[in-house]
Amino acid sequence: MSHEKITMPKLGESVTEGTITKWFVKVGDSVKKYDPLAEILTDKVTAEIPASFAGQIVEIVAGEGESLPVGGLICLMKVAGEKLASPIESKVEQPEKKKQMNGHYSPAVLKLAAENQVVLETVKGTGVNGRVTRKDVLKVIETRARKEVTALEMKQESSPVVSNSSQDIEIPLTSIRKTIAANMMRSKQEIPHAWMTMEVDVTNLVNYRDSIKGEFKQNEGFPLTYFAFFVKAVAQALKEYPRINSSWARDKVIQKKEVHLSIAVATEDSLYVPVIKHADEKSIKGIAKEIFELATKVRNETLTAIDMEGGTFTVNNTGSFGSIQSAGIINYPQAAILQVEAIVKRPIVMDDNMFGIRHMVNLCLSLDHRILDGLICGKFLNRVKEILENITEKSTAIY
Repeated sequence: MSHEKITMPKLGESVTEGTITKWFVKVGDSVKKYDPLAEILTDKVTAEIPASFAGQIVEIVAGEGESLPVGGLICLMKVAGEKLASPIESKVEQPEKKKQMNGHYSPAVLKLAAENQVVLETVKGTGVNGRVTRKDVLKVIETRARKEVTALEMKQESSPVVSNSSQDIEIPLTSIRKTIAANMMRSKQEIPHAWMTMEVDVTNLVNYRDSIKGEFKQNEGFPLTYFAFFVKAVAQALKEYPRINSSWARDKVIQKKEVHLSIAVATEDSLYVPVIKHADEKSIKGIAKEIFELATKVRNETLTAIDMEGGTFTVNNTGSFGSIQSAGIINYPQAAILQVEAIVKRPIVMDDNMFGIRHMVNLCLSLDHRILDGLICGKFLNRVKEILENITEKSTAIY
């Protein structure tokens, strides 16, 4: 009798682990191919794990709340066609399985316990087959913390010094916020960041876009944003300077052939980075449509794992918040991230030494100094600047 393994899938280039948030099946259940088995949460997206074939669930290895590395065993299935065990038989096996599983901990559980001095042998497991999950360890940590707080409060009450009650508000961290924090720390700790900023005169771009935006929205049903022009310019420049479109891989640099641009989309408490695939092959209209559709998916919480995969370079529209200068944290393992700042009117000295009111924007590039140096990044930014400053009705096709 053969059992097929269901493992933690890789839902993005930089994704290294996922957390089981909910099981849709239990031991003994029969499922069809592509039926959802469980819901998982990664730093990129919440997704469902489908069954790879029809069969029966014979063992659930990872419990709800447990984090596993990509490729880690989640559950075992028996392929349809073999004699299927009954749910009653499965239940009979559980005590023996519990005995076998006790004492076996996932890497995430071991790491969390070590960091917080938790003796795992003293923790009662609530996971499948008595397995100790991250939730179990966190509960021990929280209980210990509450005891320490209570002891401190008792000590303060017995003290002659009386302090005012705190007006601070404690906001629990969501799983997504914890994952974002972990990824930001990884990027800052592993990547030696360097920065470069270039000023661009986009007066012609602004005039051109403003002259056609009303008609475009009426005809197409979605807006023609400035950001679409910036994304198109970046995609074109990346084809001319492909080294920028790279990632670090320990003993080598991987230069990507495809130009898949990640765009940062923020919600109230989360940050998502969906991807415009083959951005260099798309028109400005095509890019504007994808920006609109991906942003809509983020707002409606319908973003899928496929929408998040394969990004090779990130463009962040920080100007939408009114920012005029910022230093972005690189989207690991990419080589760089470009911040497109707010377009502002400023008096500028023209070629004839006269002043003119121009629409100006700062492009701020954060780069991985292991992969990239100032020379190539300067050439790349200069090329983006050149493309943007020469956008006109006659020279630039929207469709």
